[in-house]
Amino acid sequence: MGLSDTPAKSLDKFIEDHLLPNEEFRTQVKEAIDIICTFLKERCFRCAPHRVRVSKVVKGGSSGKGTTLRGRSDADLVVFFTNLTSFQEQLERRGEFIEEIRRQLEACQREETFEVKFEVRRWENPRVLSFVLRSPKLNQAVEFDVLPAFDALGQLTKGYRPDPNIYVKLIQECEKLGKKGEFSPCFTELQRDFLKSRPTKLKNLIRLVKHWYQQCKEQLGKPLPPQYALELLTVYAWEQGCKETGFITAQGFQTVLELVLKYQKLCIYWKRNYNSENPIIEEYLTRQLAKPRPVILDPADPTGNVAGGDLYSWQRLAQAALVWLDYPCFKKWDGSPVGSWDVSPQEHSDLMFQAYGFRQRYRSSPRTQLYAGAPPQMEENWTCTIL
Repeated sequence: MGLSDTPAKSLDKFIEDHLLPNEEFRTQVKEAIDIICTFLKERCFRCAPHRVRVSKVVKGGSSGKGTTLRGRSDADLVVFFTNLTSFQEQLERRGEFIEEIRRQLEACQREETFEVKFEVRRWENPRVLSFVLRSPKLNQAVEFDVLPAFDALGQLTKGYRPDPNIYVKLIQECEKLGKKGEFSPCFTELQRDFLKSRPTKLKNLIRLVKHWYQQCKEQLGKPLPPQYALELLTVYAWEQGCKETGFITAQGFQTVLELVLKYQKLCIYWKRNYNSENPIIEEYLTRQLAKPRPVILDPADPTGNVAGGDLYSWQRLAQAALVWLDYPCFKKWDGSPVGSWDVSPQEHSDLMFQAYGFRQRYRSSPRTQLYAGAPPQMEENWTCTIL
């Protein structure tokens, strides 16, 4: 039975049976990551023409966040170099580091003492090196994306909060270079921790939303909004509508799809790592939040609108969501809707108030907004909700 045919009451079992990675799979991916991490830290740059030091290798992506789907064996590794001293230098030198990693991977294939076989493939985007790792120890191949990065945060400790000056520097360099969101790998640890510490059931809901997204992707093809935007939208739905460790999965799932229908009103950000206390960050955030919808700011990087700027991709996903909302996974045993949480598509904040100079309320039906050519008019007298 596929997801579309699964009754609402059986969604938790569907996740357990089909989406959660089993222990063997987790062990396989961990072994593959250990192989590559050891290679990057201890061996890769020892023969480089210039002394290159790796300060740390951080596991990102779904593996790092704890939201991996069964059967999707991919891993993101961000390599932080002490040799990179600024965001601009990362932009200028990353191609050099990627080429050296590629060269060393190819050399390792030819060494008998190195058991792992690599299928290195060149990636169009020079910010990342993608390859497939195969090994006699592994039952299946594991896909890797390796990204070189400037170590802007240094060593993180428990309860770490970034120095606002780090974001000031990021904003200034991004504006100078015209590269908004380009340096998000530098903040991988914050992205990872934003999701990793969440309740298990919320992470399972994220898995369900990702599985739905992948099904839409297979059926519709591109373009679609970035998957990361759907992950953050799921966290936002839970924070605003539930915040309980135990909840009805079908209601959370329906809430996320209804927010997708309201894509023309999405304006979301978090204050966990950056806020309006610094005047430069405040002014920048105000401009970010005033941009055309949808806006979902990366909780680790205020320069990155992970919702993207392609309204057509959101419209396509919203059309799919509208069809899905009539499927059994959103119905009770008697055929009535499971219902959803009461969640606004906007993160109302003091910055929003400063940016627009008025307040609003949004509670109209998502179905009536799907094909609207322009966002509905603002109304007065809404209640401010601050995370």
